[in-house]
Amino acid sequence: MSRIIPITDYETSELAPLLSQAEKWMGFQPNDGLIMAHKPNLLISFFNFAKAVYEEGMIDQGLKRMIGHLSSLTSGCEYCSAHTAYSANKFGVPEEKMKAIWDFQTSTLFTQKERVVLNVALKGSMVPNQVTDEDFDELKKYFSESAIVEILGVISMFGFLNRWNSTLKTQLESKPDSFYKSLKTETDE
Repeated sequence: MSRIIPITDYETSELAPLLSQAEKWMGFQPNDGLIMAHKPNLLISFFNFAKAVYEEGMIDQGLKRMIGHLSSLTSGCEYCSAHTAYSANKFGVPEEKMKAIWDFQTSTLFTQKERVVLNVALKGSMVPNQVTDEDFDELKKYFSESAIVEILGVISMFGFLNRWNSTLKTQLESKPDSFYKSLKTETDE
């Protein structure tokens, strides 16, 4: 159970349109948003940030979710790991690829371009940050500065979400929970 209980009256609150939109995007009502709703301006600000990060841009939506997934795995946030795995699949990333995400550097399932991005996601999610100038030089071979800003927006958003949800022990919803459990192998458990 979450350390702070999500609001339950969201359908009648001032935040109803925003929370309804979040449910449409995700396919379920996210508990972390329902907890943020205790401070409406925090939820509104986060919603606008997430919308800016995930809006159409130069980075494929599936890749954005893989970036968030690896960032969340690196941070140890199971809530966000489950959410990003579930949404990556919704955006066409095969389960097999999600299962192999830790092996992105050697797996033939990943392109060199994906390896470069995921390397920065991994190292950028560590504390202290492990991204080197060489890692950034590799990133610049494949992406414009605007695209790199978009990538870093995803990594940074999950830096916030990973700490938020791990600290609160946010209860995972059934849809992402079921999907995430299906990805785990016997050795993971």
